[in-house]
Parts: sequence; C-alpha cells; structure tokens
Amino acid sequence: MSSAYDSLDPRVRKWVYKQGWSALRPLQESAIPAVLARDRDVLISASTAAGKTEAFFLPACSAIAGITNGFGIVYISPLKALINDQYRRLESLGEALDMPVTPWHGDVPQSIKKKIRPNPSGILLITPESLESLLINSPGWLKQAFSPVAYIVIDEFHAFIGSERGMQLLSLLNRIDHVLGRHANPVPRVALSATLGELDKVPELLRPDKRLSCETVTDNNSSSTLQVQVKGYLEPVTKKGEEPQRSAEEQVCADIFRLCRGDSHLVFANSRKRTESIAATLSDMCEENVVPNEFFPHHGSLSRELRETLEARLQQGNLPTTAICTMTLELGIDIGKVQSVIQVTPPHSVSSLRQRMGRSGRRDSPSVLRMLISEQELTATSSIVDHLRLQLVQSMAMIRLMISKRWFEPADTRQMHYSTLLHQILAITAQWGGVRADQLWTQLCQTGPFRNIDVNDFKSLLKYMGAKSLLTQLASGEMVIGAEGEKLTNHYTFYAVFNTPEEFRIVTGNRTLGTVPVDSPLLPDQHIIFGGRRWKVTQIEVEKKVIYVEATKGGQPPQFSGGGMSVHDVVRQEMLAIYKENDYRIAIGSKRVDYADATARSLFAEGCNNFKRYNLQNSHFISDGQRSYVLPWMGDKVVNTITALLMRSSFKASSFAGVIEIEHASLSSVQHALKEMQLSGLPSASELAANVPEKYLDKYDDYLPESLLTKGYGAKAYDIEGTQIWLQNNML
Repeated sequence: MSSAYDSLDPRVRKWVYKQGWSALRPLQESAIPAVLARDRDVLISASTAAGKTEAFFLPACSAIAGITNGFGIVYISPLKALINDQYRRLESLGEALDMPVTPWHGDVPQSIKKKIRPNPSGILLITPESLESLLINSPGWLKQAFSPVAYIVIDEFHAFIGSERGMQLLSLLNRIDHVLGRHANPVPRVALSATLGELDKVPELLRPDKRLSCETVTDNNSSSTLQVQVKGYLEPVTKKGEEPQRSAEEQVCADIFRLCRGDSHLVFANSRKRTESIAATLSDMCEENVVPNEFFPHHGSLSRELRETLEARLQQGNLPTTAICTMTLELGIDIGKVQSVIQVTPPHSVSSLRQRMGRSGRRDSPSVLRMLISEQELTATSSIVDHLRLQLVQSMAMIRLMISKRWFEPADTRQMHYSTLLHQILAITAQWGGVRADQLWTQLCQTGPFRNIDVNDFKSLLKYMGAKSLLTQLASGEMVIGAEGEKLTNHYTFYAVFNTPEEFRIVTGNRTLGTVPVDSPLLPDQHIIFGGRRWKVTQIEVEKKVIYVEATKGGQPPQFSGGGMSVHDVVRQEMLAIYKENDYRIAIGSKRVDYADATARSLFAEGCNNFKRYNLQNSHFISDGQRSYVLPWMGDKVVNTITALLMRSSFKASSFAGVIEIEHASLSSVQHALKEMQLSGLPSASELAANVPEKYLDKYDDYLPESLLTKGYGAKAYDIEGTQIWLQNNML
C-alpha cells in the first residue's frame, strides 16, 4: 500500500485488509491527506460507486478514533433511505474501532435516540430536518454532544445546491458553528457529490463566508466504459376505419420486457403516473407469458414498506428485478449495481442523466444507458414541436454534453429563497427564545447563506411577520415568537422547508379531467397537455386549487415530456448546434460514434429536414398562417421571459418545449413588438411577475408580503439579462 494508507489508524487498516481489498482506489488515496489535515473544507467529486464514502470515512474515522466525549463526525444526507444504507455500510467499520454509529431521522425508533443521549460519541447520521428539530428543541444537549465534532460531511451535495432545502442546510451549519462558539475556527465541511457543474464555484456554495479554504479531490483516473443507445419510436395515428396500430408505449414496454428480463435494471420515467402505468403493463406481460413478475414501481408516494422491500430485493441480487422509478433511485442508495439504466423520455437535466447512468456498470463491465424516445407520426395538423423532433434532439444534446463536454448544470445562485429565510427567522427565534433584528441579519444574511437579500427587504419581511403575529417585539427590542408563529413552530411539519407540490384539479366545463401537482408556474392562456390532449388554461382559482381549461385547436398535441424542471440555456444551444451540423454523433479522437438505432436516425433526419425547410439556420421566427412561432434556442427562463413580455403586450402567447407560440398574430407584428421592447428597455423580473396569479411555489410563500413574493417569483421564473442579450443579438 502507500504512505497515505500508512497514515490511517491501524484498526482501520486491519478493516481494509479484512474487506479483501488489495489496494485503495486512487480517489481514496488522494482524499486521505486532505481529510486528515482537519484545517480545511474538502470536496470529493466522483461518479456513483467510485468509493466516495470510504474516501472520506477511512481517514475521518482514523482522525476521531480517540474522541469519546461527543460525536466526532456528523453525516448529513438528503434521504432517510441513504442514512439507513450508510448505517449498514459503516456498522462493521464502527465495530472495528469500537465507535458507535447512530442513525437519526423521523423513522428511527425513540429507543435508539434515547440510548445515545447520555453518552454521545462516534458517528451521527442525520437529515437536515432532524438537525433543525435538535437545534430548536435540544440546543443545550446539541452543544454538548457536538462540542468535539471534527467533520460535518454532506452526502449527495448536488441534491441540495440551489434549493430551499440547501439554503436551510447552509443556515443550519452556520447556526451549529454559532452554538459551538466556533466562528473563529469553524468545523471543516466535507461535500460528497457525483455531478457538479463548475467545480471551481462549489467551495463558495459549501461555505459562503469562505472562512476555510477548500481542497477538491476528483476521480481523474476513472476509466469506466460507457455504452449508450438512443432508440426511437413512432406514435402512429390511426385513421378512421383502420385497425389501430401498436402504440409507442406498447412498443417501449415490449422492448423493456425483452431487454430487462432475467437481470436487474433501473427504468426512469419522469412522472409517478408514467412509472405506475409502465410497471402495470410489464407486470401484465409477465402474467401473459406465464413468467414470475420482475417489474416493480418505486416512487415517493409508495409506502415505505413497499419501497424498502424493492430496495432490499435489488441489493440482494439473487432475483432478477427491474425498478420503474422517478428520481427516487437517482441518489446513492446502495442497491448494488444494475446491468443497465433505461431512460424513458429525456430527463430534467444533464446532471440527472449522469447520476442515473452511474447506477449501472458492474465490476469490469461497462455502464449501459438506453434512452427510449417516442415521437408522434406527422399529419397535416402536427405541431412544430413534432416536426422538429425536439424530444429526440434534446436527448441527443444531453448525451453529447455529458460525454463529449463533461458539462453539467451549474447552481442557480440568483434566487432569493424568501420562504426559507422566513422559516429560518422563526427557527432561530424559537431556538434562542428571543433575538434582536441585528443578530438575525448578521447570522442569516451577513455571515449566512442569504446574501442576495438587501437590508430593506429584510426589514420589510420582519415588519410583515410582526403584522401577521408570526413575531412579537418586546419593550426591550427583542423579538419572540408571536401567536401565529407558535402554531407553525410547534407543529411537527415545521422542520422541513420543502413543500410537496399541491394537487390542482383540472376542470373543463363541469367535468374534472384529473389532478396535476403544480410545482411550476402556470398562467392563464398557457397551453398544457393532459390526458393526451392540448388544453388552454382559462382561469386559475388558487383558493379552491382548480385550473379551468378549454380544448384548443392546436392540431395534435406535441408528444413532448422532457420538461419539468427548468431546461438550461446550454442544452438548447447544443440542440441548435446539432441541427446546424445535421449530426448528433459523438467525436472520440478522429472517429465519430453513432449511438442511435434505425428509427431514431430516420426521425432525426426528418427533424433536420424540417429545420432546413423552416429556414431555422437563419431565422428564429416562423409562421404557419394561423400562428407565429419564436424559437430562441435558450433555456426555459429566457423562454418564459419572452413569453411574458409578449403577453404583456396583449399577444396570446404560450410556450412549450422551448418554442413560443403566438395565436392570431403576424410575424411582423411580433418582431416589431420585440424590437420596441428592446429599444425602450425591459421591465424588471418583479414587474413581469406581478401579472402572475399563482405565485405560491414554496412552503412559506403564503406568509410573505406581496412585494417579496413577487420579487422571489421573478428571480425564479425569469432571466431579464439573458433576454436582453438575446434581443440585442437577434432583433437587428
């Protein structure tokens, strides 16, 4: 072994030997001196299953082996399942060092928590929500139990970045340093992550006040092989009097059945509904073929028991098992390695794709990723989205960015996170019993993560919280929790800052079509696809949670389902590059590698021909007589902004898959309006957001003053600067 290995505690070395490892991986070797130093933050970035957990825990356990008067390591995870998993993995290492490993989250029995309370030591595995509960309800015990902490390690760090939960976590870490009186010598933070865009900016996301330097350890020696295939499917249109042909979904399910039976796989679909329908179809196919069922759904709405049974079955690996899942199995729960990963429709982001792909590839065998993409058969009424085969080309762009450019989405640092700021004001006030406004400002905004907030907005938030009885100011100037604040902070749901998306009913006339979770902005006149048809939103009743729609004549609804979370500018620009090159292949050395099957190739050729036919290599604007279209080839934020600007100028505009559709308007009137906007200067994001009826996206948005709600929504939904640049470049 090496000098790095020799610096580990003898008992740790003995444990490594017992695992039968002939050598540590290069990533693990590189991490040992960085972690043992204990004077810096460390970022360990490598693909799923590259040994990140051991890269941290082997040196960290060596460093804390002598600590017995409190926890030496606090491990924070985004998922309870990941904690349970790490507990299983670390148990034998803990035993070798006589070091307790304690899981701590909402599902852990009280008996386990009680047992560790008198003499805390070793490793604590905890969620941000349980950490919040400890800070509010047991700050004295936490101060004692955490006093010797040498490391706070955050697993799957990318899952926190840029989210409300990530802001809560950074605030929690700040508050722990405060409780421990360690602002001068803060506790080192270690982040473990597989997919991080713009690595050089991550240290600042891990510690916004930059009090410690950060060392990055990456897995440059990874020589894993990747096999990628994009399979295309055509959704047939059945004409009257014809026999219905096999739908694209049936073809997709038949291929999953053929490719996956007899081994273990993960199939990712982007929605719970789709997950359930694919799993049900495959289970029926097993029954028809008189073979045991190997296909099971896995998503957040399933009971814990069902999810854990499936995870255990994958882990044991003795029965062939395919999980049809949403993003629930994207993070690092140890389910063993599966033979392949299948993605049905494009995922939300390139980093998500990379994360998913990392779940496949057993020892000495390549990672296998298949993307199954359906497109609609073209008819006289087909939409431009279908003509261009946008879904297929988005998938190809994502694959190119992931493999050729090794690009992943960077964090969106422009958001305001007012909902979580309000939550943290209440949490700190509850923790300390009373607090002054300047102390809150210092801890949350000056030295904490809410650096985008200016002092006037902070003051207006506190005033509003006072007016709504969330806070009360005493004669001494101190603030305490008010009567309404008590109701919130005393409820068990308070510790979590994330919201489960609220279900809105979709109603046309007096008929309910079904429900959809609303986690992204909706506007009147916007087009949505539901139940395979195109609808236009006519009205939104926020109180009643109802969206009223009417059927629209947009020809067939586009067959696009690669949206969801915001698609980044870089993805759309890569799509444009692929169309212009008329080539999606990946350059490896002097070769160009093809990864599409015959159907995908023919659909791609069709998309490129239509791209040329519409003259889109030279123009962003086209018209079909009834409608005008703008194709900015920019991310959803810029597309949302242009759409909102046009609606502000009284156009009937809606966007779908990055294409803006304007009804009953000539191209020249659209272009003229955009030119005028560019010359006269664009409104602010807040001004655009003022017209949006449903701005409540985050958990505590209901308690925000209208001005901050609007400002926060604007920062989340729009990109004025990016739009300004686009207009300058394209409205000559």
